[in-house]
Amino acid sequence: MAAEERIVAAERVVAAEAAEIFELIADPARQPEWDGNGNLTAAGAGQRVRAVGDVFTMTIHTGEVRENRIVEFVEGRRIAWLPSPVGLPEPGHLWRWELEPLASGGTLVRHGYDWSGLTDETRFARARANTAEALRASIDRLAGLVETADDPRR
Repeated sequence: MAAEERIVAAERVVAAEAAEIFELIADPARQPEWDGNGNLTAAGAGQRVRAVGDVFTMTIHTGEVRENRIVEFVEGRRIAWLPSPVGLPEPGHLWRWELEPLASGGTLVRHGYDWSGLTDETRFARARANTAEALRASIDRLAGLVETADDPRR
């Protein structure tokens, strides 16, 4: 499979400020609320991401704990991390969120999953399950947490 086929993305406009959306993404304890893949179950409080190099831990649906090393970070705009089993090398897949405030109001939210660096074939089936529709489900759940019915941007 070509590398470009291993990069999946989804986007939509969310009727909320970028800073409000970013807080939900940058605080791992909030991530299970909006995870559209049903993969995340819990994360300890007090792990709010603030810089490249930060690491947060997350419990996934299997009960295993994952470390997530931040590799891209621009406060309120972009965040990306590489997950791995605790204490093991990163297998080569990346989660990315990009937020673009719009002059017309609201925020264009882009969510991406890049598994072009993944070489362990036993992980390919799970990687393929992260479709654009699954990524969009996470964006939609985020929107549900920040949009209000009376917001004129909606």
